[in-house]
Amino acid sequence: MHPARRDDVTKQSFEALSEFRYQLRRFLRFSEVAARAEGITLLQYLLLLHIKGFPGRDWATIGELAERLQAAPNGVVALVSRCEAAGLVIRLQNEADHRQVEVHLSERGERCLARLAALHKSELKLLGSVFSVSKLARAP
Repeated sequence: MHPARRDDVTKQSFEALSEFRYQLRRFLRFSEVAARAEGITLLQYLLLLHIKGFPGRDWATIGELAERLQAAPNGVVALVSRCEAAGLVIRLQNEADHRQVEVHLSERGERCLARLAALHKSELKLLGSVFSVSKLARAP
C-alpha cells in the first residue's frame, strides 16, 4: 500500500472527511452532555461501556480496559478507583489466577449504563449512515 499523495485527495474527499469529523464531534459532545446529566464523567461512562461491552464476558481487566480506552494502565487504575468509590464498579479477584483483578459493574453502574446506552442508541439512529466509513472511502 502506498501513502496517499496530496493531489490524490479531491474536494469531495475533503467534504466527506469534514462532514464525518463534524458529525463525530457532535456525537461525542452529545455523549459528554448525557454523561454529565447522569452525574458521571465521559471517561466513567466509557469505562462502564467497555466493561459491559467486553467480548465474551461482562467484566474486564485493567489491561483490557486500558487498551479499550487507549490510556495508560495506571490512569485506568485511578479511574476504576473513582468509579468504585462512586458505587459504579466492583473489583473481584479472578478465581483461576489470583494475580488478576476483574472489574465488574455494580447494580448502580448497570442502571446508569442502561440509561445512557438507550440515549446513545437513539442518537445514533438520528445520525443514520453518517458514520459509514465506506462512505468516506468511496469519496474520490
